[in-house]
Amino acid sequence: MNKHKQNFNDKPKEFAESVIQIDRVTRVVKGGRRLRFRATVCVGNNKGKVGIGIGKSNEVTGAIQKATHKAKKNMFLVPLDGTTIPHDVQVKFKSSELLLLPASEGTGIIAGGTVRKVLELAGVKNVLSKAFGSNNRVNVAKAALSALEMLRVTPKMERKAAKAQSQKTTVPTIKEAPKTTVKPVTKAPAAKQPAATPASKKPVAKAPVKKETPKKD
Repeated sequence: MNKHKQNFNDKPKEFAESVIQIDRVTRVVKGGRRLRFRATVCVGNNKGKVGIGIGKSNEVTGAIQKATHKAKKNMFLVPLDGTTIPHDVQVKFKSSELLLLPASEGTGIIAGGTVRKVLELAGVKNVLSKAFGSNNRVNVAKAALSALEMLRVTPKMERKAAKAQSQKTTVPTIKEAPKTTVKPVTKAPAAKQPAATPASKKPVAKAPVKKETPKKD
């Protein structure tokens, strides 16, 4: 059997996932302490949809699965101006504050690890950012999500979309060249030439026939 045989039933994932943080939390109960895991996961399609979810479970894999499921439920659409954000935005979540600025093509994502993960999954490729206050990963991630939710479509983006739509609808038509009919060329009949008599064949002269005279007795 071929070990490297491709399985065609495996389809590519529609959404990409990124684990932001995994914490071990304890809960004090009457009988003692209960240990659990809390996972914070960001999900996006790199084309403008992004969401964050938090899940808890007794195992790490279970917490990640729950967080991913919640993140897909909380996804929303982010308005993008090409590869950057349409305008400046500044937001504060608890003790964390975040500032996002649009950038030109080729700048890249100038941001920290947590903000970078959220912006990459949202489809932003050129942006400037600055974080203030607390650097707690969960709070910074939620602040980045709140900043993306505050983005709105600008008049410049509307004009670009209208121009692109008009270019799609008005497709230039190519004029067809007039068809020219080609008349068939008729060949003139060739003149018949008299058959040449071969020079080797000459008329044969016949010898004269002698008449016999009757003899007299």
